[in-house]
Amino acid sequence: MFALFNFQSLLVILLLVICTSVYVRLMIPNLLDKNKKGILGMFWKFSRIGERKSPYVAACCLLMSLSILLWT
Repeated sequence: MFALFNFQSLLVILLLVICTSVYVRLMIPNLLDKNKKGILGMFWKFSRIGERKSPYVAACCLLMSLSILLWT
């Protein structure tokens, strides 16, 4: 619940959801591809963002990990 009020924690959770959705879609593509509406549709959209913007997502994950290690 507190992750919603802290901006850095919210970004960490968003990056983890994007990375997890891409991983699930790579391992079990039928799970997210057939459900493009509702809750699983949200994860399908996150996986599309992770696939199409993967260099940017990787850079954000690297920057976020460095900020957590160095400034927390």
